[in-house]
Amino acid sequence: MRKTLLLIFFCLVASFSVAQLPEGIFEGYDGEWKHVSQQLIDLAEATPADKFAWRPAPGVRSTSEVYMHIVTANYLLLSATGPKVPTDLKDGIGKTVTSKAEVIAWLKRSLDAVKEARAKETPQDLQRKVRFEERDATVDGMYLRIIVHANEHMGQLVAYARMTGVTPPWSGK
Repeated sequence: MRKTLLLIFFCLVASFSVAQLPEGIFEGYDGEWKHVSQQLIDLAEATPADKFAWRPAPGVRSTSEVYMHIVTANYLLLSATGPKVPTDLKDGIGKTVTSKAEVIAWLKRSLDAVKEARAKETPQDLQRKVRFEERDATVDGMYLRIIVHANEHMGQLVAYARMTGVTPPWSGK
């Protein structure tokens, strides 16, 4: 009886813990992409417009430049899998697109481009060999690089936000 009660207790605790996880976590690539995409958008929207020009030191990317770096990388990495880079994504766009509204529009557009392209891939497509920057990879590997890159810069943007007094909306603290 005691073992049964302990088992029930642990199952309830485990189900409660899993229920508290953010949407997308542990749901495969699509769920994880949805999660990081939403965090990037939420953080950008929570950041005051005047903080988009903030940079931690001279010569280091500003907040808007980090977001636009993510945008550019999303499209360039995605292009290795087949989709073309948009014609309006110009060299140096990270220096010219700096307003909060424009940055968020580009960010959403690039995140959606990755989501939509990935949704069209078959398991066989994901194993297809591609070449990027003189390296061999697979389509699946390119998508992994995209999500890792987005999460890497999410961490950077959280640090930027906290340094400018912005609390990430999902953290509560």
